Amino acid sequence: MASQPSAGRVLVYDRIGANKRETWLLMVGFVLLIGGLVAAIAYSMQLPVGVTGAAGIALITYALVSYWLSTSIVLSISGAHEVTKEEEWEFVRRVENLCIGAGLPMPKTWVLEDSAPNAFATGRDPAHAHVVVTRGLLDKLEPSELEGVLAHELSHIGNYDIRVMTVVTVLVGVVALVSDVFLRWTWFGAGSRRSSKDKGGGAAALIMLVIAILGAILAPLIAQMIRFAVSRRREYLADASGALLCRNPEALASALEKIAGDHEPLEAANKATAHLYISNPLKEHQSFLNNLFNTHPPIEERIRLLRSM
Repeated sequence: MASQPSAGRVLVYDRIGANKRETWLLMVGFVLLIGGLVAAIAYSMQLPVGVTGAAGIALITYALVSYWLSTSIVLSISGAHEVTKEEEWEFVRRVENLCIGAGLPMPKTWVLEDSAPNAFATGRDPAHAHVVVTRGLLDKLEPSELEGVLAHELSHIGNYDIRVMTVVTVLVGVVALVSDVFLRWTWFGAGSRRSSKDKGGGAAALIMLVIAILGAILAPLIAQMIRFAVSRRREYLADASGALLCRNPEALASALEKIAGDHEPLEAANKATAHLYISNPLKEHQSFLNNLFNTHPPIEERIRLLRSM
């Protein structure tokens, strides 16, 4: 007879399932947000079908180009350089071993020459993935801790988190672009001129215009909050999946303790790429407001969950 988990224990598969469900709910909320914003703007502006269609094609093109170039941009911003097994034997060998265990294709391996310990994964899918670690991570972690971090990053790849977060980031950009264009159109007086012409349905048009303006102002903020929420859920999921892959939750928990305890800022990190790293690299910007919009869940909670598995 199978033993029952003790109180306070967390089953890895339950944690993975819960995080997947919560992430998809947030993604649905994202789609509804964009749909509602576009609908309110289109109604208030009363755009012809042809103009609306052209705008839609332009937005789709923008999103596709952003998605396709995102990996190259991230790697360029990071300043990392690609390494081989001959150059970084311990790092690349452990990535290979974990990929065999996870059934993943071998990603490209990169080292960022910075003494702050951290790591991230990026790419469109497992076949076009990249794992980046800092010099500080290689120098300051024990081999088992390094393996735990790499298992976390490879879990991001295996769970398609890298694709989900790329899509979410692109969607945030689309929301910001739509909102900015509409607000500029309104500020130049087009909205007021349009609504003044509607003598019969002026009240309804004015209400929709106000709703559209409020939506355009609030939508980017809400989109960022959803993005950060998705990012936090994916970190929990990668922790659980990484613990399952390396079969050593304590190693990953210990690595996170060392990374969080190292107060040296990562020079190459910025707010555009901070969500990619295993731990928030912007350690000098801690505040209540930044914690509200944090791309990472509390490190103490992640460690607690790992040690309860």
